[in-house]
Amino acid sequence: MSAVRAVVTGGCGFIGSHLVRRLVDRGDEVTVFDGVDTPPPDLADLAGQVRYVAGDVRDGDRLAQAVTPGTDLVFHLAAVVGVDQYLARPLDVIDINFTGTRQVLEQAAWVGARVIVASTSEVFGRNPAVPWTEDADRVLGPTTADRWAYSSSKALAEHLTFAFARQHGLSATVVRYFNAYGPRQRPAYLVSRTVHRALNGRAPVLYDGGRQTRAFTYVADVIEGTLLAAASDQAVGEAFNIGSMDETTIGEVVALVAKLTDCDVEVRAVDTATRLGPAYQDLRRRVPDNTKARTVLGWHNHTALADGLAATVDWARANPWWLALPDQGG
Repeated sequence: MSAVRAVVTGGCGFIGSHLVRRLVDRGDEVTVFDGVDTPPPDLADLAGQVRYVAGDVRDGDRLAQAVTPGTDLVFHLAAVVGVDQYLARPLDVIDINFTGTRQVLEQAAWVGARVIVASTSEVFGRNPAVPWTEDADRVLGPTTADRWAYSSSKALAEHLTFAFARQHGLSATVVRYFNAYGPRQRPAYLVSRTVHRALNGRAPVLYDGGRQTRAFTYVADVIEGTLLAAASDQAVGEAFNIGSMDETTIGEVVALVAKLTDCDVEVRAVDTATRLGPAYQDLRRRVPDNTKARTVLGWHNHTALADGLAATVDWARANPWWLALPDQGG
């Protein structure tokens, strides 16, 4: 059987880089399309095994250099992600997530490739009826709050995906990630930023008392769900929640990271209304119903939070280049 020819947009990013390694390990021919043309330092060993094409995902001509005839699979992970980004760059968030996705879908349709589009739990907004099934309602705040620019842009990317599937026969699947964490994530998210600060001897930050709940999903489980979706004929034209259903408070995560890192620096409490202003609106709960992924894809969340955090801390300790990154939290 010949190797699968796969393209990963955003392949130098957090989830993308983990996906690239898995694809290479299983023998696929991998092309990475990203705004940068080199991998993170600890993926430098893949340089001779992966083809890199640098470019903006909105640039159709450049994208065509990566997604060429004969491409079997396109994993579209390129996006502008993170609270700090959608507060600072709301226009880029909308344009890259929407226009970039359209360019990817058009190119994939032209070469006849199958597409897996990475989406997010943010599309559900602040729907209070958790856990959320794939067809749960979207409940959003006002358009004046930049918080919802990311949610709306990713939802539009999903609409584009299903529209291409229905009008052009594109073989496409959407996977929605729920609070993915693990090695290589930039220090701008709850787990990564808390690990980064704790190992650098700085105070972990606790937002709004830490009573909000999330369902944290280790990156290896996220990758497994993505690959299962790509391999399933039943997944074509469908969306899947890829996330743990173990609901955990933010405060519990911060406390566990502090324990794992032997951090004795007092936690710094932050009120988001004061710190970030009306452009940011937090969610009290975010939990998926992953029944569909389990029954259709055979996916399971294998990594307990304590184990995933321990692995993340161990990796961070072993990679001083990551610890030297600036704190990127909002």
